[in-house]
Amino acid sequence: MSKDSNVSNESLAALKDRYVAAGAASPNNLFADHAKNAEVWDADGNRMIDFAGGIGVLNLGHRHPKVVEAVKDQLDKLMHTCQTVMPYEGYVKVAEKLSQITPVRGHAKVMLANSGAEALENAVKIARAATGRTNVICFDGGYHGRTFMTMAMNGKVNPYQGDFGPMPGMVFRAPFPVPYHGVFEEEALRGLEMTLKTDSSPEHTAAIFIEPVLGEGGFYPAPPSFMKALRKICDEHGILLVVDEVQSGFGRTGKMFAVEHSGIEPDMMTMAKSMADGMPISAVVGTDKIMDSSGPNSLGGTYTGSPVSCAAVLAVLEVFEEEDILGMSQRLGEKLANRMGQWRDRYSIVDNPRNAGAMAAFELVDSKSSRKPRPDLAAELLKKSKEKGLILLSCGMYGNSIRFLMPVTIEDDVLEEGLDIIESVLAELP
Repeated sequence: MSKDSNVSNESLAALKDRYVAAGAASPNNLFADHAKNAEVWDADGNRMIDFAGGIGVLNLGHRHPKVVEAVKDQLDKLMHTCQTVMPYEGYVKVAEKLSQITPVRGHAKVMLANSGAEALENAVKIARAATGRTNVICFDGGYHGRTFMTMAMNGKVNPYQGDFGPMPGMVFRAPFPVPYHGVFEEEALRGLEMTLKTDSSPEHTAAIFIEPVLGEGGFYPAPPSFMKALRKICDEHGILLVVDEVQSGFGRTGKMFAVEHSGIEPDMMTMAKSMADGMPISAVVGTDKIMDSSGPNSLGGTYTGSPVSCAAVLAVLEVFEEEDILGMSQRLGEKLANRMGQWRDRYSIVDNPRNAGAMAAFELVDSKSSRKPRPDLAAELLKKSKEKGLILLSCGMYGNSIRFLMPVTIEDDVLEEGLDIIESVLAELP
């Protein structure tokens, strides 16, 4: 692929340092130039294997041909009108498709937005309108976004809240069950019960928000029994159960949505990231009575449900039907589980491998007996992996979990090459 010979990682890094706000600037001084499926080439022409997928945005890989074609076709027809001014086919077609595949209670309706955080913001608005209540309860380790309301909802302070002053009120927290770190399901449910008694009484609680698999919080799946208990508690008190599938949705866990593993039906769901395989779009999907609870023109925005992004969503859903993406996710998860199990047996610092389909992670610890988190080792693993040509991410409350978000469509030889890089670095760590 031809490129400007004056553009390089070094020249772009100089521009970044001069013009990009420090809080928004990536610490990575390799700049993506072009990509295909699970491979990215930087501005100097170096090839990288992508195990991050734009933080879970590229379950179908970089530039899936069907998605690219759909976007190009849409650009030839219509780029923008603002759907609240003059609606268009793509928005209503995406709403129809999402209402058909999303496991909420009863007939579903949809609103589209631009980002995961925006979807969560609107879910709070809708929950308050539907219940006439103000409070929301979230969970330790949860991540919901970087807008003010979603920062308040996050179950981790830094780096999201620290510099920005007081957070919005009426947001309360309960424990998320992570037995490996000493929080068992019974304790988590008891903590939620206390939250409802001491901080947010049921008659003032509009909704409980939960990720069925913690994303930034460490890739810990909520046990199905825990999800069932939440559904029961919400039903007893007239509280809405809202499931955040922004990172776990669209095939990442081997099902279209992670909540399907529990067998429950939430009242609302939020989704984004891989729903358009790289184009910016998000959605709130909920039962019709709930979604219709706010007044005319109370939901929306200038770019919400962009025609171009809608075209990408429709193409993504066709790919799921045509290419057995869910089966691919399940098989990828099995390969990752097998390899992580080998690392756990071989290296004293590797422990707690876990996965829900291809949403997989392991922990770096001081020892298996102490389970003391080692975020320094995680940082070193990421650094050395990048030097060897692999893009990798950490996560977790302690920063010591290594997560896998490579495209579900990754080729076997590219997958093995990336896993071999991780293994070679693990062998080098103290």
